[in-house]
Amino acid sequence: MVVIRLLRVGRRNQPAFKIVVCDRRNPSTGGKVLEHVGFYSPQTKEKVLKGERIKYWLSVGAQPSDTVYNLLIENKIISGGKRPIKIKKKKQEKKEEVKQGEQKPSGSTESTPKS
Repeated sequence: MVVIRLLRVGRRNQPAFKIVVCDRRNPSTGGKVLEHVGFYSPQTKEKVLKGERIKYWLSVGAQPSDTVYNLLIENKIISGGKRPIKIKKKKQEKKEEVKQGEQKPSGSTESTPKS
């Protein structure tokens, strides 16, 4: 299956994204790209999209990711309503484990019985 998604480029703390068409099985951090169809910089709000090529890939059956879909609607390349973006929350398990390990019952003293 072919997808249209973001490919991160740029330096640390300065994200910029290429909008690429690739196979879904390729890693999102790189891999073989069929075509570059745009560019998006969230810091400068710069968007460059090749509308005709994106429409072609959508007509062939490519599925856009949620973020790309919302960008296409903002730039009026396609029509419809925006999709909700799924944001993954960081796991708090490690912090909880450390806190549980530090807490000791205050009333009990661990000592070996004397015989």
